[in-house]
Amino acid sequence: MYKWVDENGRVTYGDTPPAGVKAERLSTSIAPSDPNAVRDLATKDAEIKKRQQQRVDEAAKEDKSRAEINLARRQCQQAEGRLKALRTDTNVYRYNEKGERVYLDAAARDTEIAQNQKIMRDIGCVAAIQP
Repeated sequence: MYKWVDENGRVTYGDTPPAGVKAERLSTSIAPSDPNAVRDLATKDAEIKKRQQQRVDEAAKEDKSRAEINLARRQCQQAEGRLKALRTDTNVYRYNEKGERVYLDAAARDTEIAQNQKIMRDIGCVAAIQP
């Protein structure tokens, strides 16, 4: 393989230079192959895939954590709403098995309030559970 500058000033490469041109002979020997190259490439590929999987796993873990936090927040809001209704509404009722309204007396209200406070403690609500 030869390298020379043609009459237009462009660098040209070829197997045989034209007559009367100063050509530089280039070495066309192929560098010896690295016997470890395939193994190194496979190792790097495995490392890349491992990091990608770790990112996917971390994202899934964050999504799950975010969903659990949102669920707990909604449960806290519902429990807070029930407590407020039990403490402030004059006519609080539940439906019995027959679908009839059954109004809660003071003892039943206290029981419901205690149950809601327990739920809030179990969930870990930060709202005050004081009456």
